[in-house]
Amino acid sequence: MLSRHPFFTALSAWLISLVPVFAAAGGEEHHALPLNAEPAFHNAVPFSNSMIVVWLSVALIVLFCRAATKQMTLVPTGLQNLAEWLVESLYGFLENLLGEHLVKRTFWFFGSIFFFILVTNYLGLIPGVGTVGRVLTDAHGHTKFIGFLRGGNADLNMTAAMAFTFALLWFYWAITENGVKGFFSHIFAPKGQFSGIMLALMIPVFLFVGVLEMISIAIRPVALSFRLFGNIYGGEQTLEKLMTLLPKPLAFAPALPFYFMELLVGFVQALVFTLLCAIFLKLICDHGDEEHH
Repeated sequence: MLSRHPFFTALSAWLISLVPVFAAAGGEEHHALPLNAEPAFHNAVPFSNSMIVVWLSVALIVLFCRAATKQMTLVPTGLQNLAEWLVESLYGFLENLLGEHLVKRTFWFFGSIFFFILVTNYLGLIPGVGTVGRVLTDAHGHTKFIGFLRGGNADLNMTAAMAFTFALLWFYWAITENGVKGFFSHIFAPKGQFSGIMLALMIPVFLFVGVLEMISIAIRPVALSFRLFGNIYGGEQTLEKLMTLLPKPLAFAPALPFYFMELLVGFVQALVFTLLCAIFLKLICDHGDEEHH
């Protein structure tokens, strides 16, 4: 009776679908990494292979934080020392850019987004991510390879979710820091001291500049999404292509130098995404009366 239960039926179908994976490993032609994420195990399971890597990233960060704060001491050692060094280094870097007030308000977001992108990028470089999966054959005999795992930031849905979340927070922080009137004045009002006919001439100029600025603000989350996605997806695609140049026993050799370069790219892209978000916020909240470092 248990074998007729829907759960066991689905489990059996999934196990059967895994059979061709290793059998086809020696003879199937290489498949390029598709642009879109795909179902991780079967169409009946409502999550994609990139979502699994995202969940693993969050789990690793949570486990690290719990381990680092389990037995906190006044003089930090071990994981607590490492965690404090990482957080304080990033906090100090952002404080020099945003200022003491803004960094206190926003570090929860910028710190989280930096470490999340960094861990997700590095998980995508673990051997087997994107290269271990199952091979499906359609009615016409065409085969399609689907990896069990896919880099989280090689999925445009993930990068767009982060970018548009920041866009919403940007509006909230900008309006609460400047007020509604100050927010629109910062974008449309003339900059500098003008009077008389010069003021009348500069008003339409700055109105036009303000419209361009609004277009720029609307484009920012799109640019952030595609910049991160393009760099991570392009890197993973390049590694996969390089691994097809030589026979399988030596397939790792052409990709090895680029693999270490991707380790650097993973860090740089996490920093660039965080830095651009911080700069966009600083630009709208900068009143020109603070000392700049």
